Amino acid sequence: MDELNDQRQQRLKKLETLRQRGIAPHGRRFEVTARAGDLIRLHGEKSKETLEQEKIPATVAGRIVGMRRFGKAAFAVLQDGADRLQVYLKKDLLGDAWPTCEDLDIGDWIGASGVLFRTKTNEFSLEAHTVTFLSKALRPLPEKWHGLTDVETRYRQRYVDLIANAAVHHIFATRSKIISAIRRFLTERGFLEVETPMMQPIPGGATARPFVTHHNALGVDLYLRVAPELYLKRLIVGGLHRVFEINRNFRNEGISTIHNPEFTMLEFYVAYADYHDLLTLTEELFGRLAADVLGSTSLEYQGHRIELGGPWRRWSWRQAILEVNELKPDVLSDPAAAREAARRLHVELDPKMAHVMVLNEIFENTVEPKLIQPTFITHYPIELSPLARRNDDDPSITDRFELYIAGREIANAFSELNDPLDQRGRFEAQVAQREAGDLEAHYLDEDFLRALEYGMPPTAGEGIGIDRLVMLFTNQASIRDVILFPQLRPEKS
Repeated sequence: MDELNDQRQQRLKKLETLRQRGIAPHGRRFEVTARAGDLIRLHGEKSKETLEQEKIPATVAGRIVGMRRFGKAAFAVLQDGADRLQVYLKKDLLGDAWPTCEDLDIGDWIGASGVLFRTKTNEFSLEAHTVTFLSKALRPLPEKWHGLTDVETRYRQRYVDLIANAAVHHIFATRSKIISAIRRFLTERGFLEVETPMMQPIPGGATARPFVTHHNALGVDLYLRVAPELYLKRLIVGGLHRVFEINRNFRNEGISTIHNPEFTMLEFYVAYADYHDLLTLTEELFGRLAADVLGSTSLEYQGHRIELGGPWRRWSWRQAILEVNELKPDVLSDPAAAREAARRLHVELDPKMAHVMVLNEIFENTVEPKLIQPTFITHYPIELSPLARRNDDDPSITDRFELYIAGREIANAFSELNDPLDQRGRFEAQVAQREAGDLEAHYLDEDFLRALEYGMPPTAGEGIGIDRLVMLFTNQASIRDVILFPQLRPEKS
C-alpha cells in the first residue's frame, strides 16, 4: 500500500507539471480518424517499402500499456479497445511536445497523429508527428496487470480486467452481437419490441423470491420484477399479437456459476400459436444466432462439441426420469417408490417434500447433467407449471418444454393458460404454498385475472436466458464472466 501511495504521489506531481505547461491533464475533445484494429487489418501485412511509398496518415488514441525509452526517442504501446498499436515518439519530430512524452506513465491516455511504418525490427507502428495528452492516470495498473488472473479483482474491477485481458473484450462484443441478432430475427418475423414495468405492485411470472423496495410518494411497497410474463400477456389481451422484451429481471436468490440476482432474459409471445410452434422457432433462432455470430452451428463448450443445427431431441419429463435412471414406472405414481429411488440415486430430499417435488429433485440431479446436446424436455407436471395450459389428452401434465444444452436450462416455453377460472385456481394453490412457507410461490394477481377475463387468444410464450446463452457461445463456465458487473459481497476495507 505504501508503494501504491508513493506512485500515486509521483503521478500527482506530474499532473501538476502538466498544468504548469498549460496542458489539460483530464481532457479535451480529440478527433480520432482510425482505430488500431482497423489499421492492423487494412495495413498490418504491408511491407516496409510499401508503407514508405504510400505514407498512410492516421490519428489514433488509446491508453499507454507499454513504454520503452531510448534517450531522445521512445516506443509507446497504445491499447485501443482490444487492439494494440506501437507508436514511435522522437524528440526531433515532436519538438515542444517532447517534455510531456518524457513524463508519460503506464496507464496515461494520449492521441497521436503521424504515418504508418515498420521499425528496424519490422514491427508495424505509427511514427508520431504530433502527440496530444488526453488523460492522466493517477493510479498505476496492478502489478502483473497484463496477466491479471485474480478472479475477485477481475469481477470487482472490471475496468482493469478489460485493460488486462483482450479476451474479455471478445466476450462482451459477442454478447452485443447475440442481442442484436435476436432483435433482427424477431423483428423480421413481425414481433414488436416492448417495455414493461421493472417495479411491480405484485411480482409474478416466475417461481422466485422477489426484491422489495418502497415508493415514498405513493406510500406503497413495490417489487423488482422476477419476470415480465404477466405484463406481456396483458399486451396479447390488448391485441398486440407478437411481442418480445429483452429485459432485466431480479430474483432474491443465491449466487453461483449459473445464477446472478440481476440477469437478462428474452421473453416473447405469439398469439394463435402453441408450444409446438415454439419448438421449431427455437431451433431456427439458435441456428441463426450461431451462424450469424459464430459463423457455424457447431461450437465447443467446456470440452463438448455442441451441434445447434436442428432438429433436436424431444423427450418427456417423465420418460427422461425413467430412462436415464432405469426406473420402473411405479415411481411416477407411488411416493414411497419415488423416495426409495431417490435414496438409491443419492438424491437428498426434504422429508416434507411432495411427490412431484421428489421426482423433480431426481430429474435435476440425475437427468439435467446428462443433457449435453440440445434437448427439449416436454410435458411437465401441472404442479410445476402454474401458468401453462393443460394437455388435452392428459390434464395432469402441461404443454410445456424446457430447452437444455450442456447440462443446464437455457429456455422455458409453453402454451399459455388462457382460462381465467383455471388460472385463479392455480394462483390460489400457489397462495396456499406461500402461506405454508414457500417464499418463491406465486402471488395472486387480480388485475391479471381481470385481463384474462376480457379474453386472451390461444398463445405460446417463451423465455430464454441471455446470460447462459452468452456463456454457451463464448465457452465460459461462470455467469460472472459474461456479466460486466456481477453481484459480489461487499469489499473488505
